[in-house]
Amino acid sequence: MVAPARCTDGMGEFDLIDRYFKRPARHAALGVGDDCALLQPKAGTQMAISSDMLVSGRHFFADVDPRTLGHKALAVNLSDLAACGAQPLAFTLALSLPHVDEPWLAAFAEGLFALADVHGCELIGGDTTAGPLNICITVFGEVPVVAGSSQALLRSGARPGDDIYVSGTLGDARLALDALLGKIELPPELLATSRARLETPTPRIALGLALRGIASAAIDVSDGLLGDLGHILENSGVGATVHADIATELIAAYSGNKRATGQFCIQLSTEQWRALALAGGDDYELLFTAPPTLRDTVAQAGRASQTPVTRIGQINTEPGLHLMDRQGKPLDNTCASFDHFA
Repeated sequence: MVAPARCTDGMGEFDLIDRYFKRPARHAALGVGDDCALLQPKAGTQMAISSDMLVSGRHFFADVDPRTLGHKALAVNLSDLAACGAQPLAFTLALSLPHVDEPWLAAFAEGLFALADVHGCELIGGDTTAGPLNICITVFGEVPVVAGSSQALLRSGARPGDDIYVSGTLGDARLALDALLGKIELPPELLATSRARLETPTPRIALGLALRGIASAAIDVSDGLLGDLGHILENSGVGATVHADIATELIAAYSGNKRATGQFCIQLSTEQWRALALAGGDDYELLFTAPPTLRDTVAQAGRASQTPVTRIGQINTEPGLHLMDRQGKPLDNTCASFDHFA
């Protein structure tokens, strides 16, 4: 038998869990404190499940505010549920810590539970261990089954002629990352707003729910718009044309080739702006397709969920991804989305 992990300050693994992460079960039949949690899906629903891991130095800076880290750790998982059109239910947390830092844990838990409570998603179990800082969350959600047919949004449903949409804004998270890595310089005001997009993304749960029965395919934009669109194209057996400059104009910091912020402005080339929008990553917006006959319905879903949606292209019969500029001229696709092992 392996003894519970205990740190030099006297706080053991189970003390840590009890103090910072144990809460009464609300939706689960059994929550934190047993060998397994128990979930009871509602009749006529399917369970949607997704896991994401965040590793220090790979997904976040070691000195990141623990409140924002708690938020993002759950947000990236909730974004997967949004892309599936699933209602959040619960999540588990596996947490590796180099040492027990109680102020850090308190702030991390605060950010985590603040977002969890917004979406009625409760922590039902997990694990803690000593080791490099590493956060792994698994989320559980519900999707209705109507007349024997799942209402889940999948990557495989795009059809030729469908419109391509994206929610919210693009590229600002990558803009902040490049600034934090010293690749570009941003005025403090612009860095702060862009960094908020990087560290506290908004999971588009309400939009995902509103798109059930409307969107033909969906995915969340985590590794870059074109790379994630590629997953839809591959799974659906179709191609696409994307209007690159429409996508670029969705960068909040974009205005022509520069953005005035107080007395400051930044200057990037057209190609740099396009790369931010098309391959930036960490946007956690929804990328989805829908038939042209449902344009008004898509717009209503956006309004109902208070989420901007923008049409940026079309699905083609022939495989392949084509980029066009504002004048309809073809562009070379040199954008590479994020790949952990590339």
